[in-house]
Amino acid sequence: LSLYSSPARETKYVENPQTQLEEGVSHLRHVMEPYTAWCQVLRFYITSALCSDFFSEGCEFLQNPPAGFYPRLGVIGFAGIVGLFLARGSKVKKLVYPTGLMGISASMYYPQQAVAVAKVAGTQLYDWSLQGYIAVESLWKDN
Repeated sequence: LSLYSSPARETKYVENPQTQLEEGVSHLRHVMEPYTAWCQVLRFYITSALCSDFFSEGCEFLQNPPAGFYPRLGVIGFAGIVGLFLARGSKVKKLVYPTGLMGISASMYYPQQAVAVAKVAGTQLYDWSLQGYIAVESLWKDN
């Protein structure tokens, strides 16, 4: 017996017959192929136009992200999904829970930006509340 040779095995590949579902999906793919090609061309033109003009900085950032960006983005997105799961019932909960949980998880990863956003949001909220108070006061005095 030779140590380096192995006996030839007789193998035969037998392809399974396509089921009716597989045939239907194959037919649908062939029918939709011109439309999907058109959509891909349209997507190429739109992304090239957007990335070249207005969103070039954002596109460049997503093409060369900093280390750990996508895992952080995943955690923030997962927090939003958990917020949607917890916000069963009212429409206000469906708005507040996901945005709140996403904001909390984003502030854990980006604390300096969170402080800056909180300062701007606080001053805006104060201005809006002051304007509302003045409007209600003027309506109250008119009556």
